[in-house]
Amino acid sequence: MNATVNPVDQHKVTLDITVPAKEVTSGVKQAVTRIASQVNIPGFRKGKAPRKILEMNFGKEAILEEAFEIIAGKAYNEALNANDLTPVSEPEIERITFEEGKDLQFKATFVKKPEVTLGDYKGLDAEKQDVTVTDEQVQAQLDTIREQQAKMVVAEEGATIQKDDFAVIDFAGFIDGKPFDGGEGKSYPLQIGSGSFIPGFEDQLIGAKAGDDVTVKVSFPENYGMEALAGKAAEFKCHVHDIKRKELPELTDAFAKENSAYETIDALKADLRAKLEEDASHRAIDAYNGALIQKAVENASVEIPEVMVDDRIEQMIQELGMNMESRGLSLDDYYKFSNKTEEDLRKEYRETAAQNVRADLVLEAIVKAENIEVTPNDMNMEIFTMAQQFGADPKEVFNIITKERRVPMLAASVARKKAARFIVENAKGAEAAKAE
Repeated sequence: MNATVNPVDQHKVTLDITVPAKEVTSGVKQAVTRIASQVNIPGFRKGKAPRKILEMNFGKEAILEEAFEIIAGKAYNEALNANDLTPVSEPEIERITFEEGKDLQFKATFVKKPEVTLGDYKGLDAEKQDVTVTDEQVQAQLDTIREQQAKMVVAEEGATIQKDDFAVIDFAGFIDGKPFDGGEGKSYPLQIGSGSFIPGFEDQLIGAKAGDDVTVKVSFPENYGMEALAGKAAEFKCHVHDIKRKELPELTDAFAKENSAYETIDALKADLRAKLEEDASHRAIDAYNGALIQKAVENASVEIPEVMVDDRIEQMIQELGMNMESRGLSLDDYYKFSNKTEEDLRKEYRETAAQNVRADLVLEAIVKAENIEVTPNDMNMEIFTMAQQFGADPKEVFNIITKERRVPMLAASVARKKAARFIVENAKGAEAAKAE
């Protein structure tokens, strides 16, 4: 096999491949054997039908097509390996000559994986986030617990509706003086400021008292889910039955006993502070590591083919679809609820997809430059981690990955993670940070 690489443009190349006649003959024989093993012909055992019988049943062209797939596929892969090329698009195959007893000549045109010129990725430094936890943050956690334990009580007599109050109302809606479907409710507990009703509706109830009748005038949004109501002006007759407000418990030792494993409010505060500090520390480490990796990516030079970005966008959309399916929804449901089209989503994803592709390419280049290897133990740990995330058995995860032929993809992902760890472990002050 002989192959010549001819650049087409910055990213696309053509391989001109010639396969000797001897290998063509061998490929035709393999094609005959493969077809014979796949079909049943009366009078012959499976795999034993001679070529003439196969040609009578399926035609000579079928055998030659099978032979071309075998010969060209093998030669194409050998040419890629010999020239250290990695395609990122499906090849366009052009046959030049293909006859039994003669050399096979064909062309394979594809977009190749771009070359990366690495910049500095060792000895990098990045800003570290402040992990100080303030009293206000601790208080916010306590307030969240208080909100969870709050009781709803009727407001004092004469109270007026304010933001965050729950107004218990009857309402009846009219368009052009006529009631419409879905426009009526009885004793509905509406939280003022929640935004659960049409924009402007809740604001017009502020200041009303229990027993008041209020006329609310609003317009349905142009993109309202019910087409018959979209953009229409409406009037709602409302009657306020009650005003209810949250009554928050006091922060006492008794509160701590009832809502935690601690005997005093001070002990509960100390625990909340410790958890906040731990969380802040983890987030700071993640942000610091991410900043180091981002610097290494920015320091490198690489021109990304559009096909790689398009492929990553497709992958992101598929992942979104699987996420929707896990919730019992579909991509069409997402487009409807988000008021977006697939084209909108592709445009929205493009920048992130390009950044992700660039980061992967740089990390892969570091893997190559540092001779980073993925060991069986690395793979086992990754599979174990995936199993934990999905609540599955590691053997089951391994079987799925193997069945779907995703082992090389998983190994590449593990290698990139090891490259990212290499950047972090070789940053400025890394040894001191390890000791700390």
